[in-house]
Amino acid sequence: MKRVFSLLALNLCLFMAISANAQTTAQKIGYISTDELISIMPETAKADSVLNQFRNALIQNAQEKEQALTSAIEKFNKDSATYSDAVKEVKRAELQKMLQELTTEENRIQQQLQQKQYELIGPINKKAFDAIQAVAREQKYTHVIEKGALLVAPAGDDILPLVAKKLNITLPANYKPGIGNIE
Repeated sequence: MKRVFSLLALNLCLFMAISANAQTTAQKIGYISTDELISIMPETAKADSVLNQFRNALIQNAQEKEQALTSAIEKFNKDSATYSDAVKEVKRAELQKMLQELTTEENRIQQQLQQKQYELIGPINKKAFDAIQAVAREQKYTHVIEKGALLVAPAGDDILPLVAKKLNITLPANYKPGIGNIE
């Protein structure tokens, strides 16, 4: 009888320990749309403005190069009758070089824009990620899921309002908690 009672007491203790452990490891799941978060951060508007100015400067520079090429071609066509064959060959080579530079300009512009975007958006992404991490720790979330990444997921909390508060950002009036759509 003592043995049965001891086994029963041991099983009860084990059950209580497992139950307590399950309760302390309960998962709290949240979700967030990082795109929505980043779109409402004031730094993003500033970065977009700087990026647009940079893009416009690059485009203006390319247009100036194109105008210079057009002018050089027009000048060559107008004056070519007075040039010797050697001068024509040198001028054609110069025009060819200008044309080649202009054709690679678009790729150069794209590369410079991507680099500038990385420089501007990188710190914003880091700030957003750090705030998400801080909110997850403070609110004891075990998992934070990118809202748009999963088609089916367990129930969770939209933590965008908490992260926005952490970053001192006011949510737009058209934000709908739980749905998370900023229209």
